[in-house]
Amino acid sequence: MKRRLLPVALSLLALTTMGPAQDQRDQPSAKAQERITKEVRHELLMLPYFGVFDYIAYKVDGYNVTLFGQVVRPTLKSDAENVVKRIEGVEKVDNQIEVLPPSPMDDRLRQRLFRAIYQYAPLQKYELGVQKPIRIIVKSGRATLEGVVDSDSDKNLAGIRANGVSGVFSVTNNLQVVKP
Repeated sequence: MKRRLLPVALSLLALTTMGPAQDQRDQPSAKAQERITKEVRHELLMLPYFGVFDYIAYKVDGYNVTLFGQVVRPTLKSDAENVVKRIEGVEKVDNQIEVLPPSPMDDRLRQRLFRAIYQYAPLQKYELGVQKPIRIIVKSGRATLEGVVDSDSDKNLAGIRANGVSGVFSVTNNLQVVKP
């Protein structure tokens, strides 16, 4: 009788010691999560066709990454998912990026909004660099401003400039103020 209980007891002991180790595998260390977050940001910013008319946000939860936003090109959605999948430590990517419908009217609005915001003297400082900090999203004539600016006055100024563009039905100003 004792011989039969010994293997069962050893099996139970092995299961209980494996349980917490498996739980630790479910959540990476803070350092590993920070590394994954930095790499996701870097890989998304390095996408070759990621432009001022696209907005991609992400959320890192353990080894899982969720992608959000809107893009003009369908290939950008799949490219974003593919580069994030290749990051070491990422196990699952939930791609919730919306591909904006093709529309010549929206394309014209994007260009007019770009000129109204980036070529206005007080906001021209944001035009410098490859990745523009103010993202212009247009869907069915409705504009959304995403990204970051240096001050509340720049945020308000960008919103006022966007509202002044003819043909835009509405403007949602989601710009965040980040102090340098």
